[in-house]
Amino acid sequence: MKARIFILFLLATISISCTNDGDNPETKIDGNYSGIFERNGTTSNVELTFTNGTFTGQTEVEKFPAICKGTYSISGNKITFYNTCPWTAEFDWTLILSGEWDFNLNNKTLILKGPNGDKYTLTQQ
Repeated sequence: MKARIFILFLLATISISCTNDGDNPETKIDGNYSGIFERNGTTSNVELTFTNGTFTGQTEVEKFPAICKGTYSISGNKITFYNTCPWTAEFDWTLILSGEWDFNLNNKTLILKGPNGDKYTLTQQ
């Protein structure tokens, strides 16, 4: 009888402590998004696609913001972009989508806020 209780206890402990190791935080935001980028009251239409830890994007106004492609990682409510495109020197490189951003995904709305106040407000398509 004690062995059965021990086995039941062990199985309950294992099932409670296990998480789905297949949950990849990068897939949390997978999808196609469109919306606006805003800096100091100036806006531009943008499109971003997230797929399994990679991103691509484009913007209506050239290099405002500068979006190309790269990878990203998520930790908590932070997303870090690693842009893999070469860029020329004739524009403000703080417009490149790279580095750490705060993010919030609520239903189909994704909001990214940069450390300098830049903001993406995107809707999943």
